Amino acid sequence: MTTAIERVLVVGAGTMGRGVTKSFAESGFKTAVWSRRGPSVPGLPKGVSASRELPKEAPDLVIENVPEEVPVKQEVYRALEAAYPPSVIIATNTSGLSLDELASTLAHPERFLGAHYFQPADVFPMVEVIAASATAPAVVARTAEAMRRTGKEPVLVRKPVEGYLINRLQHALLNEAYYLIEMGAATPKEIDDIAKHLLGPRMCITGAIEQKDLSGLKIHATAQAALVPKLAHTGKPVRFVQDMVARGETGLSAGLGFYDWRECDGAAVTAQASERLKRLLAFLAQDLGPEAPCTRPKARAHGTSA
Repeated sequence: MTTAIERVLVVGAGTMGRGVTKSFAESGFKTAVWSRRGPSVPGLPKGVSASRELPKEAPDLVIENVPEEVPVKQEVYRALEAAYPPSVIIATNTSGLSLDELASTLAHPERFLGAHYFQPADVFPMVEVIAASATAPAVVARTAEAMRRTGKEPVLVRKPVEGYLINRLQHALLNEAYYLIEMGAATPKEIDDIAKHLLGPRMCITGAIEQKDLSGLKIHATAQAALVPKLAHTGKPVRFVQDMVARGETGLSAGLGFYDWRECDGAAVTAQASERLKRLLAFLAQDLGPEAPCTRPKARAHGTSA
């Protein structure tokens, strides 16, 4: 029988790292934090400490949350492999880097995988668990089970595609939205209103794919054939977004981004968004009520998984 994960080490204590730490600590895991800030890390759950040194006791699972640079992450992995036995699972929270490239310098790549959280990490009920090419199936299973014990549903990604599932879908939508903004067809607020009041509510009930079965695939396939060739397929990021970042217009923290936030309380904005998300998720989980009999279809396999 495979030993359950009990001890977790979170590497990196930024906003994401602290959210991951909270998720494990509040679910009863023995949790520690390794951060260059050491004991000065704010907002850690009761009983969790941060250190500039690796804990002497080996964890069962490491969740790495350091900056999105391959050499930086690989330096962390070298330190972990030097300090701990090969039984320790190392998971990266990268959102876009190649898992196989990250694993290329590991002595034990079979113990390496992706564990991709979403902001805020302690609130969203799902986390992507991604196998790299060399990842052992038992490592995926143990990590996924640990995620379930934190109250999260693991989304298993069976192939190490860059961006995984959520970011590939998200960036496909955002790239088209940015293109429409750049060409003057719509404003950021108009696109956000569509997301909040049309796409979001509908997807909460019927998802993205199931909805197409409900509306009928004949019409959908015809629309795909006509519209997909007209979408933005440049292979490059939309220029005006890159230009905003180059000017320092990086969003809420800078005061300017797609919107003008300069007269807003940044902490209040993020706290309100997190609280409203919690309330929405609670409503979806409890207040919608159970589905009626004979309304849930069976899954089908498609593509290379069929």
